[in-house]
Formats: sequence, structure tokens, C-alpha cells
Amino acid sequence: MAGQDRPRKRWRAPVTVQRRARQLRGELTRAERELWRRLRDQQLEGYRFRRQHAVDRFIVDFFCPRARLVVEIDGDSHAEQKDYDAERTAWLEQHRQYRVVRFMNTEVHENIEAVLERIAAELKAGPHPGPPPFAGKTRTGEGT
Repeated sequence: MAGQDRPRKRWRAPVTVQRRARQLRGELTRAERELWRRLRDQQLEGYRFRRQHAVDRFIVDFFCPRARLVVEIDGDSHAEQKDYDAERTAWLEQHRQYRVVRFMNTEVHENIEAVLERIAAELKAGPHPGPPPFAGKTRTGEGT
């Protein structure tokens, strides 16, 4: 394959995390189901979303690969997990250059249109402005 670039390395979550994500797709909360009905099948601005998507050791509620956007729906139990959520958000933004937006269950239940407007605005803002996830050397020895 002289002269051809190698395929880009895909980020893979551990198999156990992938299995758990698959299981969670069948156990969506009411708020997640409501939002999924509005995000699925490219209904929002033509963007494709994945639900309960495995990213490294984490499972995010919704993920839009093209916009590198993570959408999280936090329930009442998340009130005690604020520190964990902040660390997780920082990791996703720093290590994967994803943007993360969070909503409470009540926001989805009481005003889903405002939630969708905010997600649409994030989609239009484009990908995270940081460097690409892999900034190593190319075959010519120059940075990518």
C-alpha cells in the first residue's frame, strides 16, 4: 500500500462498556425516550444521533458524531453526582474534544421544544474548537 495513508484508528470502548450500553438502550428513562423520539431518524436539522453510546469507559445518553456533541439527561439522582458529572464532562471535552450539554429530566418533560432549540444551536455551532483527537506524526514526519 505504498503511497496510501493508513486508515485512521477507531476509538473503541471496552467490550463490557459496549455490552452495558446495548443493555441500556432497552432501559431508557421517560425523559430519554421523549427526547429520543425527537432526535432519531435525523429529525433535528438532519443530524444523526446515537443513544446510550459507549465512549471509552463512559456511556453517554446521546451522541452526534458529525457535530462531536454529547447530550446528557440528568435525573434526580444526578444531584449527588455533580462532581462525577463535572469530571466526566471535562474528560470528554479534553480527551475527545466533544462538547457536552446537559438537561434535567424536568426540562425535557416541561419544555422539550426549548431543549431541542438548544441542541439545534449547539449543532449549528459546529464541532469542538479544540485540536483533533490525534495530533501525532504522519508518515512524512509532519504533524497532522
